[in-house]
Amino acid sequence: MLNVSGPRARQTPHVMQLYASLESLSVNHVFALALLVCLAIVVKLLVMRRRGMRTMEPFPGPPAHWLIGHVKEFHQDGHDLEKVMKWSGQYPFAFPLWFGPSLSILNIHHPSYVKTILTTTEPKDDYAYKFFIPWLGDGLLVSTGQKWFRHRRLLTPGFHYDVLKPYVKLVSDSTKVMLDKWEVYAKPGESFELFKHVSLMTLDSIMKCAFSCNSNCQTDSGTNPYIQAVYDLCHLVNLRFRVFPYHSEAIFHLSPHGYKFRKAARIAHNHTAEVIRKRKEVLKIEKEQGIVKNKRYLDFLDILLSARDEHQQGLSDEDIRAEVDTFMFEGHDTTASGISWIFYNLACNPEHQEKCREEILQVLDGKDTVDWEDLNKIPYTTMCIKESLRLCPPVPGISRKLTKPLTFFDGRTVPEGCTIGVSIYGIHMNASVWENPYVFDPLRFLPENVAKRSPHAFVPFSAGPRNCIGQNFAMNEMKVAVALTLKKYRLIKDPQHIPKMIPQVVLRSLNGIHIKIKPVENDS
Repeated sequence: MLNVSGPRARQTPHVMQLYASLESLSVNHVFALALLVCLAIVVKLLVMRRRGMRTMEPFPGPPAHWLIGHVKEFHQDGHDLEKVMKWSGQYPFAFPLWFGPSLSILNIHHPSYVKTILTTTEPKDDYAYKFFIPWLGDGLLVSTGQKWFRHRRLLTPGFHYDVLKPYVKLVSDSTKVMLDKWEVYAKPGESFELFKHVSLMTLDSIMKCAFSCNSNCQTDSGTNPYIQAVYDLCHLVNLRFRVFPYHSEAIFHLSPHGYKFRKAARIAHNHTAEVIRKRKEVLKIEKEQGIVKNKRYLDFLDILLSARDEHQQGLSDEDIRAEVDTFMFEGHDTTASGISWIFYNLACNPEHQEKCREEILQVLDGKDTVDWEDLNKIPYTTMCIKESLRLCPPVPGISRKLTKPLTFFDGRTVPEGCTIGVSIYGIHMNASVWENPYVFDPLRFLPENVAKRSPHAFVPFSAGPRNCIGQNFAMNEMKVAVALTLKKYRLIKDPQHIPKMIPQVVLRSLNGIHIKIKPVENDS
């Protein structure tokens, strides 16, 4: 506003009139400019919506609100996956979902469609995954093109079986700490929530295995700040994707949720920065004193710090932090989800649990730990783990953005720029692929039954070039945790606490995952 007080008030009437005209003109210009900006945004959204509707024309789907799309259909109340499965039954192979007026995702839920996209190297979509970047940086989860290819190649040696082999004992040790803590629930037979215990165990394991760090996180009192930060970050990334105005950096930044996100991200970053700092300090001292490192094994951080490409170029400090953040999260939260749901499913299916226990006791033969050689000697237990991963995939969905047109087996085509959502849960529960999909039946994974199905009917770790780099580590950890748990405890379903599945970044339960336990040696 122009100031016309003070000395200006003593000006002639003509001058005063000029000031008033300029002031009016300035306000009108600002208003007109704001109106033009709003109009431009609306026109852009309408153009994008029209383009999206043309793209999705060959794919009928559930009716969507013109402004908010299907956002109001998802309430995070434990019934969202049921709704997706209802639509999957109505619209075979694929259907569009709208998140706001212009963002459409083609949701695919059949192996024949999934094969088409997962056999390519198409990048993660730049909408949902970009919300991870302030937290996880440009690591393997979100990077694209040559950067992704280079990092994948540099990190692959970190998951060779020679590197994974010594991790088995470390995971065994972490699991035993968790099981010892469970003794307070075993005697009275009271119900308790699993996920928080398993999360601490998997964080303890990843700290020992990948970073040679004894965190003592399982025995420290109080809530672990890193685990709480990861929980908050997963929730906020999911919320940001579903709330259309939060797609704007400015609006999200100024919101209370944006503040909470930044606070949680700082906690996560401080945690990983401290891990990297301590390792670099040790390496510096060893170099200065000429100490020859005599570790029993290379860990993930060793490989990150020493990785070199064909030009003898390593990873930058920023790249190292991004990969540590990514692996710290993916190496503990997804496996915590997988293990927690496995325990719940075994509690609900005591006959299969007993067969696993018999197999495990025979293989361990009195040992209180699991060895590398034991992992391939428990086929029935492995089938039960896979069946739980089918029913409750730790990552219920992933997405890709097309850099070129893609044609599916039935002739329908989507253009460059289209976002494809792969519903892993939808594929695993597809009644045209799996008979009685809601029934826990580990015999589905007998070799002769697997041979009859598409390899893309079961994709808990994704598939193709961009599959999960840590899937062997995850499977080994799940086998160790299940073996040692069933050796010590009988898992019992708590009918008073039925979990309500919610798909966030990982599959969680709205009301926790509760079971009861009973010591095996006291069982009659």
